[in-house]
Amino acid sequence: MSDPHARIREAAAARGLEIEIRERPAANSLREAADILGIQPSGIVKTLVVKRSDDTYLFALVPGGRAISWSKLRAVVGVNKLRLPEAELALAATGYERGTITPVGSTVDWPVFADESVVGQRVAMGAGSHGYSLFVDADELIRAYGATVADISVPE
Repeated sequence: MSDPHARIREAAAARGLEIEIRERPAANSLREAADILGIQPSGIVKTLVVKRSDDTYLFALVPGGRAISWSKLRAVVGVNKLRLPEAELALAATGYERGTITPVGSTVDWPVFADESVVGQRVAMGAGSHGYSLFVDADELIRAYGATVADISVPE
């Protein structure tokens, strides 16, 4: 397998996106991860790969402390059914294992849906391999991927 960070850096450069990939130790909770990274828990963005009924996917960017609102996301996407795929389907759809997923450098550029609460923040997200975080300006990521920004989450 190729170095996932090289793939991410190439994909970011191709879109004019400035990123920083930082090594980090494992954390046992969102709070611990945020403390390690020196940011607020809401600054950690989960990239969830979501499966549509037609076997296509999308990325949902949801900040720490919040969860996908399935009803809100279905309304924004305009579909009746969405679900989280099995781990092997998520890997096949993106080239990344769960816990490391990012839209940057995904094997397929699936549509990106970002929760409106990430706008204006510098965020940390998956970096393609365990033990690393990718830091990026959320507004730049949204621009680079033509992301749809909407209210798609609820407090956890």
